[in-house]
Amino acid sequence: MATGTKRKTYAPSAKPPIRRTKRNSFSKLHSVTFGKVFAVLFVGILAWAYQAIKPPLPKICGTPDGPPVTAPRIKLSDGRHLAYKEHGVSKRVAKHKIIFVHPFDTCRHDAVIATFISPELVQELGVYILSFDRPGYGESDPHPKQSVKSLSLDIEELADKLRLGYKFYVSGYSLGAQLTWGVLKYIPHRLAGVTLIAPTINYWWPGFPANLSAEAYNQQLPQDQWNDHIAHYAPWLLDWWMTQKLFSSSSAAAHREVLSAQDKQVAPKIIRGRTHVAQVRQQGVHESIIRDMKVSFGSWEFDIMDLQNPFPSSEVSVHLWQGDEDRIVPVALQRYIAQRLPWIHYHEVSGSGHLLPYVDGMCDAVIKTMLTWRK
Repeated sequence: MATGTKRKTYAPSAKPPIRRTKRNSFSKLHSVTFGKVFAVLFVGILAWAYQAIKPPLPKICGTPDGPPVTAPRIKLSDGRHLAYKEHGVSKRVAKHKIIFVHPFDTCRHDAVIATFISPELVQELGVYILSFDRPGYGESDPHPKQSVKSLSLDIEELADKLRLGYKFYVSGYSLGAQLTWGVLKYIPHRLAGVTLIAPTINYWWPGFPANLSAEAYNQQLPQDQWNDHIAHYAPWLLDWWMTQKLFSSSSAAAHREVLSAQDKQVAPKIIRGRTHVAQVRQQGVHESIIRDMKVSFGSWEFDIMDLQNPFPSSEVSVHLWQGDEDRIVPVALQRYIAQRLPWIHYHEVSGSGHLLPYVDGMCDAVIKTMLTWRK
């Protein structure tokens, strides 16, 4: 009987075990490889995102890698320095001493009330004006925990270090004026008078009616809406947003179409006088304009509409100046503030825009009103 090799047969649906083993092994290998690749990509994306939103180290003035110190400075109690500049008559003979708070993306050299006031009025009233670099601007050290309150206390300490006396005046313009609300909250006992010129608005101040603030917010350029929105709701993303190139993040102030007719006439005055632009952000955009936006449009420690009159005997006057054609700061919201705070003297200038202090004669009117109101 012949014998032959026995052959194994498989059911039609069956597959040789060896093949199943190979495919299962390949599937497992493929899954493991894909998982590793995904993990590496995920970690890479997180690392990129972290680097994108992580603020760079500041270039502190006076350090080996930082810009030189060229301005006089005072040392604050926490070790930081504030750079300052003096204008007008000597403080020894001054009858009125004013501290000026500069706007967004500027520095101590941009003291409009000092540079556009007439020399005759300075001598007549004995006016001394002190401008200073707010923290992170120019040659003042950054303040990592900067707030409206911390700036008010910086102003108080600056006045004491320079021996301006117990009482002094404070004036601010634009975002600098917005921050000046803080001195009314935190150091009213030190004030001889206050003037706010076209103060920037925080659309999230709770005292505003929702429909009024929403209407004003929507009148901004789209990029400014995004700037404010991110500064308020996602401040951790602001460093990336303000430095990325995919979308426009420039502010309204950089677009001539948002300037009023009068603003366009006076704008060349500002451009000609700004020979110090490189100094403004020299310590880094994060420590200057980005931190400014976080404070300005973030959650404040107080609502300005809840401020009580700190001068019930009218021994000190507070003034707010606003152009009715200002397309950067909504006049409707300033009017509402003036209604809610009737103890503030509201001056609305017809035909003027956001650059109203640069109009001929306006600084004289603003300063004279503050200094001679009771007289």
